[in-house]
Amino acid sequence: MNEELTGAQEPEHSEAASVDETERLTAELQEANDKYLRLYAEFENFKKRVSRDKEELIKYGNEQLIAELLPVIDHLEMALDHASNDVASGLVQGVEITLRELKKTLRKFGLTEIEAEGKSFDPLIHHAMAQVERDDVDENMVVEEYRKGYMLNDKVIRAAMVAVSKKPAEEDIKEKEIHIKEEE
Repeated sequence: MNEELTGAQEPEHSEAASVDETERLTAELQEANDKYLRLYAEFENFKKRVSRDKEELIKYGNEQLIAELLPVIDHLEMALDHASNDVASGLVQGVEITLRELKKTLRKFGLTEIEAEGKSFDPLIHHAMAQVERDDVDENMVVEEYRKGYMLNDKVIRAAMVAVSKKPAEEDIKEKEIHIKEEE
């Protein structure tokens, strides 16, 4: 009789073990699937990041070289500004052509000059070197450019050095009015 009881209990025990095993395997499968989905998402993000980094490298890879060439442009422009009539016109023309071609080549790589004079002061692209009292222009306008600024694509690689306008002090305005009245 004991054998009969033992034999009858085994199928139930086996069935319970089978259910437990199925639940365990289902949980392991779910865990493995979750790991797979996380790894897949990480890999997709990695691919996007690598692609973005590659685009940045292509876009700004020449930044250091172009930044090193900016003083050359400055010197060529200064040479043209200070060229006297005594200098052979052929030399001046040669410098003008060289400067024009250099700027044209650098524009192909995304270099653009920052417009400064006559524009509203923007600290992101202008570096204020001086403030000048002016009543003929609005306040915070760029009234003089000391050194040109440049952008490579959409990134400032050298801010323009400028003088910015400010309104004259009230005392100065009153003094000017007094001088004008005295002259009349």
